[in-house]
Amino acid sequence: MGRGKIEIKRIENSNNRQVTYSKRRNGIMKKAKEISVLCDAHVSVVVFASSGKMHEFCSPSTTLIDMLDQYHKLSGKKLWDAKHEHLDNEINRIKKENDRMQTELRHLSGEDITTLNYKELMVLEEALENGISSLKAKQMEFVPMMRKHNEMLEDENQGLQFKLRQMHLDPMDDHQQGVGDFEYQMPFAFRVQPMQPNLQDRF
Repeated sequence: MGRGKIEIKRIENSNNRQVTYSKRRNGIMKKAKEISVLCDAHVSVVVFASSGKMHEFCSPSTTLIDMLDQYHKLSGKKLWDAKHEHLDNEINRIKKENDRMQTELRHLSGEDITTLNYKELMVLEEALENGISSLKAKQMEFVPMMRKHNEMLEDENQGLQFKLRQMHLDPMDDHQQGVGDFEYQMPFAFRVQPMQPNLQDRF
């Protein structure tokens, strides 16, 4: 006897429903892969389970975004609301602005200037001259700062050299200072008088 026809309605038992979902989902994904390979068709399948988990398949030769764009163009249906459409337009505008700035940057670097006409070259030359003038003015601002910095370094270097000399001279200075202090503290009668004969020789 053949298998009976299954009535298409929601399966109430959660376990049976999950098993059926897994089997049928795998079958759909398998058929999508087969038609993509056998017929060179662009196929995209997206399935969401009742739990919210997503399963998808997309032909290796395309992307889901390309598929949606193509569907949007051929069907005439709007896939995005006004807000998303505005964001898409803003993204395209920013991309174009970025491309324009990249082109200008290459021109300022001397690249890809063969396509520029005489007027465009004059504008480019003026922009470069203004940039050079601004650069020179900025450099002149750093000259006093660098001169002051060098003077500070020179003063610091002289101070370090002075301290270094003091470190070498300190032992001798301490000895001489000690001798001077000792002579100053001695009584007058016991001080050596190198320039005069000893007064005691008179008696």
